[in-house]
Amino acid sequence: MWKTLSAAIRSQGKIVINVASNGIASLLLPGGKTAHSTFCIPLKINEKCNCNVKQQDHRAQSLREANLIIWDEALMMHRHCFEAFDRTMRDIMRVVDEKNLKKPFGGKVVILGGDFRQILPVIKKATPLDIMKASVNSSNIWRSCKVLKLTRNMRLIGDVTVHSANEIRDFANWVLKIGNGDMVADEDGQSIMDIPEELCISPCDNPLQALVDFVYPDIINNIDNQRIFEEKAILAPTLDSVEQVNEYVLSLIEGEAKEYLSSDTPCKSDEDYDIQGVWCTT
Repeated sequence: MWKTLSAAIRSQGKIVINVASNGIASLLLPGGKTAHSTFCIPLKINEKCNCNVKQQDHRAQSLREANLIIWDEALMMHRHCFEAFDRTMRDIMRVVDEKNLKKPFGGKVVILGGDFRQILPVIKKATPLDIMKASVNSSNIWRSCKVLKLTRNMRLIGDVTVHSANEIRDFANWVLKIGNGDMVADEDGQSIMDIPEELCISPCDNPLQALVDFVYPDIINNIDNQRIFEEKAILAPTLDSVEQVNEYVLSLIEGEAKEYLSSDTPCKSDEDYDIQGVWCTT
C-alpha cells in the first residue's frame, strides 16, 4: 500500500518521504530510511526534546518541499519521538507561513502506519500502564489524527482456490481473535491458546533444523538469492532465541563470519545527505 501511494504521488512530480521506525521495515519502502536518521530524532528522548534539524539546513528544506511523509511501524515508537518531530516541523514550516506554528506537524500531511495489536513501545521494566502512556495515542497529537482502518484481507482476493482461501480466512480470523483479546481468560487475564496443528513443528530430533528448512528451503543453494531473506523471517519472543537461531543458521553457511557493529550515535556525514536519496532526481 505504501509503495502504491508513493508511486501515485511521485508520478505527479511531487515528493514523498518514506521512513520507518526500524531498519528492516525501512528496507521495504521505496527510498526508505529510519525515522531517527531522517528526522535526526535524539536517541535519548524526553518530553522537551526537539529534532536536530535547523531551519537553514538542506534537510529542513527537503522537509518543507515534501508533499507527503509516510511513517511505517510508527506505533512502536515512544510518543515523545512524534512530539519532538511535531515541534521541529512547526518551527521549520513557520518560515513558509507563521500560521503553521499552530498546525500539527507544521501543516504537513503525515501518515502514521501500524497496528496497536502488534508491537508497542519497548520500555525497560515498564508496566502495561507505562507502555500505554508511552504510545502515540496518549499524546495530544492523537487528537488531530484521523484513524483509517483496513477492513479487507487482500490475500483472499488473489488467484487462490476455494480451499486455500478458506484456510487463509480461518488463519486471519484466528490471528484477529488473539490480537483483539477475544480468547477466554481467567481472573488473572491469562488464557490457554490452541495453536493449529499445521503451524506446529512435528516431533523430530532437530526441531530448529526443521524450522529453518520450512522457512528457508535449501538455504545453502539459495544463499545468493536475496529475495528469500526479504520475503521471509523467523520471529522469536526473546533475544536469546534470536541469537540461538542466528548462530544455527550461520553454522550452516560455509565461509568465515564477519561481524558489523551498529552505531549508537547519529552519523555526522549524514546531516548533509539528501533524505530523498535517488528519489530526488528521478
